[in-house]
Amino acid sequence: MTGMGEERKYWFKAKRWGWGWGRPQTWQGWVVLVAYLVVVLGLTAFLDERSREQMNLYLGTVLVATVGLMLICVRTGEPPRWRWGNRRR
Repeated sequence: MTGMGEERKYWFKAKRWGWGWGRPQTWQGWVVLVAYLVVVLGLTAFLDERSREQMNLYLGTVLVATVGLMLICVRTGEPPRWRWGNRRR
């Protein structure tokens, strides 16, 4: 929460072009992004691509992690909307 007159510090700024978010803007955002990458990329070290069960588990985990990342971005990032590359930055 922010106090009166205090500007909200977004963890993720909106992209200049298109819809969505760009690089994290705070240390909290970087922690979230690194944790996501550790889960997604870290699991590949233990994955046997010949095993259908492991592949399904991996894809399910990536899906859950990605949905979680998007929910965090929606909650802590700039409101998403389509942007046409304004030059205000």
